Amino acid sequence: MIKARNYSITKRLTMMNILVSGAALLMACSAFVAYDVVTFRQAMVHNLSIQAQITGSNSVSALLFSDPQSAENTLSALQVAPNIVSAGIYQLDGRPFAAYWRHDRGQIPTVPTIPRGQAEFHRFENGELIVVQRIVFQGEPAGTVYIRSDLQEMNHRLKRYAGIAALVLLACLIAAHLAASLFQRAVVNPIVHLAEIARIVSRDKNYSIRANATGNRDEPGILIQAFNEMLSQIEERERALQKAHDELEQRVEERTKELATINKELESFSYSVSHDLRAPLRSIDGFSQALLEDYADKLDSGGRDDLQRVRRAAQRMSALIDDMLNLSRVTRSAMRREKLDLSAVAKSIARDLQEAEPGRQVEFVIENDLSAVGDSQLLRAAMENLLRNSWKYTSAHPSARIEFGKSRQNGKPSFFVRDDGAGFDPRYADRLFGAFQRLHTATEFPGTGVGLATVQRITHRHGGEIWAEGAVEKGATFYFTL
Repeated sequence: MIKARNYSITKRLTMMNILVSGAALLMACSAFVAYDVVTFRQAMVHNLSIQAQITGSNSVSALLFSDPQSAENTLSALQVAPNIVSAGIYQLDGRPFAAYWRHDRGQIPTVPTIPRGQAEFHRFENGELIVVQRIVFQGEPAGTVYIRSDLQEMNHRLKRYAGIAALVLLACLIAAHLAASLFQRAVVNPIVHLAEIARIVSRDKNYSIRANATGNRDEPGILIQAFNEMLSQIEERERALQKAHDELEQRVEERTKELATINKELESFSYSVSHDLRAPLRSIDGFSQALLEDYADKLDSGGRDDLQRVRRAAQRMSALIDDMLNLSRVTRSAMRREKLDLSAVAKSIARDLQEAEPGRQVEFVIENDLSAVGDSQLLRAAMENLLRNSWKYTSAHPSARIEFGKSRQNGKPSFFVRDDGAGFDPRYADRLFGAFQRLHTATEFPGTGVGLATVQRITHRHGGEIWAEGAVEKGATFYFTL
């Protein structure tokens, strides 16, 4: 069956035509032969019954006068019927009276019992027909006649019918094959041609090719016309798509040049910020410190306090510049993807934090064997920002717990950093990841408000996202995906 599916449509249609024609002829021949067999069997029974009736009538006098020789002479007349194998006449008590054999004399069979209420009985068994009939004289039974016939004539007849049916079937199959060939020219050839054109178009992507029209309004002709119209539409859309593609490439090239120019300008700006702004800030901070050290005895407490404010402002401006530059580098730096053990990174950061402030009571719970694929420097920066954030916002509590692990959120695996620190008001959660956005004052918790914005850009560059859940004084949990 699977092999037949791989045949061409020509072969399959030819096979279908031959099979259908052959099956129809075979069924017709079978029905005809079956009808003839039934009719012939009925005729055999009828003829043998007549012969039994004639034989019984001619044997009445022999039975009445107990003359077996006369009865055998009557039975010998059956030799003109070559199909009769044997026959016999029986008395009323079932004893054999006379017998006939076409060939060698055999044992006289026991006469079958005729059912009550019937004058005749017949049956087919072992390739023979047996007829048993009562012999009646003046309305009274006088004996029984038994005739056994072979079925050679019927078998010969069936063989002749089988030969004729085979010849007719062969002739019809040849005619069906010729008809299939003519049908192929009219229907199959256009379809085969259409399939070849479709294969060429699919292989070469050349939509300018067209199938040859048949000029007919039959189904193959309509199919070819529709296929050609489809190719025309595809060709037109292909030209439009190619034109749009060329225009898009030109725009991309222009945008790339513009972005390259902007990047150079950003690099120049970053260089200016890094060098031109840092130098004045360092001077302000340095000279303020020099004034405090060299002229402390000449300044009153108000003057010294003002100089301390100048120094803190300069240092904060320097920190803002550093954070702004770091945020810019996160967006523009090239990425090198590799497998990174985030659990090991988290443990390393936790160790550094505890060494920096050994007096704090903070419990770190870090799940083992958590890894991810991404840029190791960016991912370490994200982890450091999140963990330092938790460290900072738990500083007001005498003891704290910071946890790093993995869970399933919104139907996908997510990493998380959780703490039990100051938390935040959920109404302002959308402001957490904005650059220089803070939900706490600098006097409460130091910082510039760039750390979470940096983490968000890192997760976005890794095709992920970050979000937070928390409540005031109930801690915060930051989830992120990569």
